[in-house]
Amino acid sequence: MSTIFSKIVSGEIPSYKVAENDKYLAFLDINPLNEGHTLVIPKNPTDYIFDMEDEEYRGLWSFAKKVSHAVGKAIPCKRVGVAVIGLEVAHAHIHLVPINNVSDIDFSRPKLKFSEEEFSSTLEKIKSRL
Repeated sequence: MSTIFSKIVSGEIPSYKVAENDKYLAFLDINPLNEGHTLVIPKNPTDYIFDMEDEEYRGLWSFAKKVSHAVGKAIPCKRVGVAVIGLEVAHAHIHLVPINNVSDIDFSRPKLKFSEEEFSSTLEKIKSRL
């Protein structure tokens, strides 16, 4: 199964990579709800997060936890909110969204637009805290 996320993993599509290891990848969402909105994915393209093998599932959440701490240190917020929706891309993924109130993670809100320079600045802020 080829998805936009598997194309990011393979390097066919560029991304703002926050963190990566042999099994997982975290990158900035290019249609973010807030600055620092990060997607965490398994490199193995499983469609539905609850269809993942237990070890891979636990590893994904552990990787997301590490990334969320860096996001929370880099972007002023009360919390890093978590969402797993799974309808927009057929590749399991976790949204990490810096939030100050519950409406900050409302996916019906208009998405923000950032310049390449703004994305790069956010990326460096997060990566420096990993």
